[in-house]
Amino acid sequence: MNLPSELKYTKDHEWVKIEGDVATVGITDFAQGELGDIVYVEVETVDETLDREEIFGTVEAVKTVSDLFLPLSGEIIEFNEALEDEPEKVNSDPYGEGWMVRIKISNADEIQDLLSDEGYREIIGA
Repeated sequence: MNLPSELKYTKDHEWVKIEGDVATVGITDFAQGELGDIVYVEVETVDETLDREEIFGTVEAVKTVSDLFLPLSGEIIEFNEALEDEPEKVNSDPYGEGWMVRIKISNADEIQDLLSDEGYREIIGA
């Protein structure tokens, strides 16, 4: 299973890449594998400021729909619009072209609460 060590993770199976005061967020390789073939990603919260763990969108797979939880408080400044036409990028490249949103972080102290790749491995039993 692919868990890049330079990323941070959440118990809700999101990954977070921090670059200054902007965080890029997607779902983990484990999560996309559990969901199966992803057919739709919906994010209607662009330009909204949300608190950590609020729902920022949903991901729909063939068998289920799952909520997406914001890993850090902040303003959603960008949605990966490529996913509108190619949601399968979440399956094929979850840490690259399958990213979902970018957030302008409003509380940098929350970053320390995110999991390392080792901490996330413990949660998923990998």
